[in-house]
Amino acid sequence: MKSIIFTAIIILYSVELSAQKKWTLNECIERAINKNISIKQSKADLKSTSLNKTTAIANFLPSINLGSSHSWNIGLNQNITTGLLENMTTTSASLNANVGIDLFNGLQNIQQLYRANLSILASQYQLADMTENISLLVANSYLQILFNRESLGVQYSQLTIANEELIIAQERLKTGIIPKGDVLEIEANVATIEQNVVVAENNYQLSKISLAQLLLISEIDNFEIAQETAITPKPTILNTNVSTIYLTALSKRNDIKLAETNLKIAKKDLAISKGSILPKISGYYSYSSRILFDNPSSISNQLDVNAGENFGVQLSIPIFNGMANNTNIKRSKINIQKSNYALEQVKLDLRNTINQAYNDAKGSLKAYQAAEKTVAARKLAYEYAKERFDNGGMNTFNFLQAGQRNEAAQSEMIKTKYNYIFKLKVLEFYFGEASLQN
Repeated sequence: MKSIIFTAIIILYSVELSAQKKWTLNECIERAINKNISIKQSKADLKSTSLNKTTAIANFLPSINLGSSHSWNIGLNQNITTGLLENMTTTSASLNANVGIDLFNGLQNIQQLYRANLSILASQYQLADMTENISLLVANSYLQILFNRESLGVQYSQLTIANEELIIAQERLKTGIIPKGDVLEIEANVATIEQNVVVAENNYQLSKISLAQLLLISEIDNFEIAQETAITPKPTILNTNVSTIYLTALSKRNDIKLAETNLKIAKKDLAISKGSILPKISGYYSYSSRILFDNPSSISNQLDVNAGENFGVQLSIPIFNGMANNTNIKRSKINIQKSNYALEQVKLDLRNTINQAYNDAKGSLKAYQAAEKTVAARKLAYEYAKERFDNGGMNTFNFLQAGQRNEAAQSEMIKTKYNYIFKLKVLEFYFGEASLQN
């Protein structure tokens, strides 16, 4: 009866899940990239650095300003008709236009444009690196769900077998083949497996909640990943030398490219700081004119008569400005040193990470292969024990021990399998051999 009820529950559960959306790994990674707040902030930073480039380009253009004023003079003023001073009110207006352009400013405009381009490149590398890290995190969470689901399936299978064994034992008790104590042992075993099912179900639900939260999905109860099985990859990359993997990662990893670009930016900042102590040459041109509303001449005539132009070239040589320029130069040199240290640290971290990933992948492969052998041996031992138990050649305690060892071997194989899959995918990810989305 328990077996029938259990089967009905599983069928209903499967029907309910079939009506829900099933998220594939590709869909999970895509949503995480689109919804992650840190990635959105990084995209905003990229837009901001693009605006900085626009500003840097505009520094090459001349500055143009227009101005005007309107005034009233009340009191002693010169009468423009008689030429005498009189108490009167006059109204006038003036117009002016100014154009200025930097002819030479220590090459700062050029260096700032180079720096703006490097800043855009750095923002792109930062966004790509963040995207890769999010993809890796989602893939790990997705594999954790697959692991917990497969573990739950093992527990369900074990519970079905245990319930069937209990039914058989109860029938054998009625015929007097086995004592009541053996039935009680099997009932206790069923209860233990039911507890394991509860724990496995809880782990499965928690792993789904973890991924749903990572994807910013609020309806966690309806969240379900696709019914797919993780394919055990071949350990081809383990035949590659770890130094080769490291050198390949150096040329491909976005965090390395980001650190290298930050070093270039620091060097450009030094060039900009040095440009501030060089002489600056600028050109200027201005036009101005005025009109007096009490003047009988026309406005256009007054503008022509009163027009004035001024143009020239200006030289500015910085001599002393409170040590600000020299301080900025020293600060820029320190920032170059810090950027160098940061680049070396990133390289060192990458080497350590790859070495650790390589050794982890090799160890997880050996553990998985050993677990497969253990499962095969435990399965044969369990089948032999079941045959002896059915024939009365083994007591209940030893039979249950054989079943528990078989179950433990299956659980361990699942654990080592998914651990191996993830460790190998991480290593391939650094080597650039495979995408986590495949």
